[in-house]
Amino acid sequence: MLRPSGVDRIYLHRAPVDMRKQIDGLAMLAQQLTGEAPTGTTLFAFINARRDKVKLLLWENNGFVVWYKRLEREKFHWPRHVRESAVTLSCEQLNWLLDGYDVWRMKPHAALQFAVLS
Repeated sequence: MLRPSGVDRIYLHRAPVDMRKQIDGLAMLAQQLTGEAPTGTTLFAFINARRDKVKLLLWENNGFVVWYKRLEREKFHWPRHVRESAVTLSCEQLNWLLDGYDVWRMKPHAALQFAVLS
């Protein structure tokens, strides 16, 4: 479970993002999203087109932190029904989303066991 300290707001960037984007590219998207420098107490979440990868961007004191998660089989439940370019969530809702829940319907992914690749 992710527990970022000092986070006041969490924005989900609704449009898919090229996951090759690194910190500077994500920070630019975050700035376009809010119109402010992304160096405050706001966490930004980005999804890829297949909805199986998420990157989170957060400023911590003196630099950015990027957190990355890739799903093996399922897809993240990303909001499509809203018109805004961003959706705000609570930290609890973000954790539910990362754990596989559809935050809007509260339906989880199936649990998987990791198998060693040969």
